[in-house]
Amino acid sequence: MSFIDEIQSLDTENPGGWPNSVKVASLIFLVALILFGGYWFFVKDMKAKLENLQKKETELKNTYTFKYQKAAQLDAYKEQLEEMEIILQSMLRQLPSKNEMSDLIVDVSQTALASGIENELFEPGAETLKDFYAEKPISLKMKGNYHEFGNFVSGVASLPRVVILTMHDISLKPLGDSIQGGRLLLEGTAKTYRYLDDEEMREVEAAAGGAQ
Repeated sequence: MSFIDEIQSLDTENPGGWPNSVKVASLIFLVALILFGGYWFFVKDMKAKLENLQKKETELKNTYTFKYQKAAQLDAYKEQLEEMEIILQSMLRQLPSKNEMSDLIVDVSQTALASGIENELFEPGAETLKDFYAEKPISLKMKGNYHEFGNFVSGVASLPRVVILTMHDISLKPLGDSIQGGRLLLEGTAKTYRYLDDEEMREVEAAAGGAQ
């Protein structure tokens, strides 16, 4: 009798009377089924969780390494920041002060006249306080040629105090039919800057704190 015939002739109500070969095969199948079920319902999930934990461990190690390197360089960063603040303060102190601003604006206007430029409009506006400096707009309407405007820029750069002039909404148009050799009309707004004194800095900081 073949193995298949033995299986077909089995008495399911009396497993004890099965042939040894069938018992062994059934036991092997049962063990394999238990192992597969254990892997599917338990080991597989645990393996996925382990892989996620290993991935998270790698990320945490990388984060720790990055933060450790930053922390190790913290003192150097602080020193660099202090040096930058000193340099910034030194540069700011080269700008005109509050008391020097009026005279400096007059100097700029006189420099334009000395360069041969005709000032039809040179009108300072209201000052605006920023974080660590103040800006003052100046409405301009000037007439001159390229050479005169070049002399003006050179003259402003030669003033004793550092003068920063930024141009806003500036237009430069020829007054005649030809640009070359003719006079030009410059219109727009220039802004000049000064540093804030300690009292003004406290006012700005207080205003910023109150706005929060």
